[in-house]
Amino acid sequence: MSLLATTSTVVVSSYALLSAVYKTAQAFHASPENTPSTSTHAVRPEAMPSVDVIVPCFNEDPRTLSACLGSIASQDYAGQLRVYVVDDGSSNREDVAYVHEEFARDVRFNFILLQKNVGKRKAQIAAIRRSSGDLVLNVDSDTILATDMVGRLALKMQDTEVGAAMGQLTASNRNATWLTSLIDMEYWLACNEERAAQARFGAVMCCCGPCAMYRRSALALLLDQYEAQYFRGKPSDFGEDRHLTILMLKAGFRTEYVPDAYAATVVPDKFGPYLRQQLRWARSTFRDTLLALRLLPGLDPYLTLDVIGQNVGPLLLALSVVTGIAQLALTGTVPWWTCVMIASMTMVRCGVAAFRARQLRFLAFSLHTPINIFLLLPVKAYALCTLSNSDWLSRKSAKATSAGGKR
Repeated sequence: MSLLATTSTVVVSSYALLSAVYKTAQAFHASPENTPSTSTHAVRPEAMPSVDVIVPCFNEDPRTLSACLGSIASQDYAGQLRVYVVDDGSSNREDVAYVHEEFARDVRFNFILLQKNVGKRKAQIAAIRRSSGDLVLNVDSDTILATDMVGRLALKMQDTEVGAAMGQLTASNRNATWLTSLIDMEYWLACNEERAAQARFGAVMCCCGPCAMYRRSALALLLDQYEAQYFRGKPSDFGEDRHLTILMLKAGFRTEYVPDAYAATVVPDKFGPYLRQQLRWARSTFRDTLLALRLLPGLDPYLTLDVIGQNVGPLLLALSVVTGIAQLALTGTVPWWTCVMIASMTMVRCGVAAFRARQLRFLAFSLHTPINIFLLLPVKAYALCTLSNSDWLSRKSAKATSAGGKR
């Protein structure tokens, strides 16, 4: 056996071993606990905390924004609810004016019009500083909430040790294309495997931006750090959800996942916006993983395995592919062991997901493997080489913004 073939076999075997250990531990900890879900109607209205919902908007489609605000207005929540819609210097204000007028009739809704675009993070902060509720719910302007979403998250936040909580995300446009269907499955796995396992130890590493709730008293301690995030001397304006979650954990608060609190968000329906989104997420993950490493000694050992699995795993997979391609190009022999191992792991993962979700469609998630290998891994490599770049890669005019081009 040649040196290249041996290297390829060793690397892919190491990847398979790490993945097997990590995914087995993840599946074990992600198993739902046998505790009944509490109904929001079982709690007295006066006992429910007040909630401020923050909705930053930038060049949002009027129909999408209307659906988002309508879902907030329809919340079945016994406590006090106030809504702050922040228009972040949009160029389509005339188009969304009728949406503002429609919901301005509801005394719970407040509209903040920023004169220039300052970014999602600063738009959120502008509303947070003008509001006063016990809890703050950040919602993306293309997200639709289930009617009991606020109530279920607020119940979880009754534990004063919890600083942040997120619900289960789905793709509202899941049936639009095969890509949106694939992303919807990706969201299910991220929520019900990754986040669910992390939540077993009160340490969800990223309370996702489309819909996450925070304790105001905790936010008050962290708001200045959140606003003034820098990386290598440059302001960091994306990845706000992951950074704020890490700050919560660093301050000693727990972060939780509530699987029966549902929200549906628009996902990219074309590869261009999808890859730009993945590039932003990869940069933010790499940046905040460095900050999260300091927390690991004080957390359960599973969280260390989680960080290793999410960061070392893709590196080993990339090396497996590179050495396999080199073996084929230089020796003319097919890296069968690498191909068989990757295919086997894909089949096992999709089978387990289909069983846990009770949905056969997850067998089609096998399509994610070639996308991951030939598109997402190169994107992550590029993200690692351009960590100092803070370009959103998606700020366009209102006319150019589509459902697939989330900010």
